[in-house]
Amino acid sequence: MVSEILIEIVTAIGRFLLNPLLYIVIIFAIILGYRRVKQERKYFNRRIIWGWTELIGQWKDGWLYALIISIISIGAGLTVPKEFLIILTAVSIVALILFVMNAMSPILTMGIATLAIWGMSYYNWSFSWWKISVEDVHLESGAIVTITILAGLCVIAEGLLIRRMAMKVTTPCIEKTKRGMQAIVYRSKNVWVLPIFFVIPGDAISAIFPYWPQFTIGHNSFALVLFPLVIGFTKLTRKELPAYMYPKIGRPVFLLGQLILIGGLAAYFEPVIGFITLAVGVIIRIIIAIYFAQQEKTDHYAVAPSTKGAIIAAVLPDSPAEKMGLLAGECIRKVNGVSIFTENELYEALQLNAAHCRLEVLDRNNELRLTQHVIYSNDHYRIGLLLAEPREV
Repeated sequence: MVSEILIEIVTAIGRFLLNPLLYIVIIFAIILGYRRVKQERKYFNRRIIWGWTELIGQWKDGWLYALIISIISIGAGLTVPKEFLIILTAVSIVALILFVMNAMSPILTMGIATLAIWGMSYYNWSFSWWKISVEDVHLESGAIVTITILAGLCVIAEGLLIRRMAMKVTTPCIEKTKRGMQAIVYRSKNVWVLPIFFVIPGDAISAIFPYWPQFTIGHNSFALVLFPLVIGFTKLTRKELPAYMYPKIGRPVFLLGQLILIGGLAAYFEPVIGFITLAVGVIIRIIIAIYFAQQEKTDHYAVAPSTKGAIIAAVLPDSPAEKMGLLAGECIRKVNGVSIFTENELYEALQLNAAHCRLEVLDRNNELRLTQHVIYSNDHYRIGLLLAEPREV
């Protein structure tokens, strides 16, 4: 029994490597990184974040959530029809190709896949070239329960990823305001992959791949599929700094996932609750996206040139500025006792002390603090600060 399960896991990983979605999402992450670096060089003449950050974060950020969901999926026997995973793959690929990242919320992709299965069953559709047929798929007989529960778990993971990980690839851009001034906006484009083990019931897999090994629990036959669930998130922030905005977005998404999970559990007693839960979940997720998008349709900017001093637009990773605890949105009033407002003035003030730079900073709460660090007088970029100031766009 143990050896059969191990063989099944290894085979599931092999099938994971044959899924076209896997390679499309990798290419997508590489494109995101390339476009972001190009944009950073356009506005600030330098790369701010490493170009491979999106690709590495795509796998690194979500593996723990994927492991937890996989354990629950296998341990609780949350079986899903193979047709559901095939359609979910197609929906995810279309969203990636069209670059519609906000459509890659699990509740949206899983909701569309469920709707497609229902439509195929209702209208008796089948796609022989994909070997998709829903003759043996009965959502109301149990599949809707497991799909809804898994959707809830994945949306919970989405909320946590937005709250904790979306900041990693947030980059500043320069935007002209309605008053003709220039201010800083922040763009975040994230795509995460959660490699989740799904359980396929019966002989669904062996019907297509006769050599697929299966293991038996009781009198039922199952097969494992390691599936690359894709979660996308994109946001443009003006009014608030991303450090404040993203937790606000992640919180209602996290709560939505909990509600979907509860609805999935209730569907065990009444399957129609599962359909209602998925439909309502899709509507609420869209409302959340629209609500926070409307919040940013304003001419008020959290980061813009100021008469108080030099406003920090970004802090470069692993720089002296980061070690000093400087943050985007803070205002540097003085460097080595000299008032500054521009990058050139920052550089000149740094020359006054080749050993240390002493900064007088107004934090995000307008409270004054002092900080210092060793800096090199011949290279002002070594401090790792990008400032909000008038530039040519």
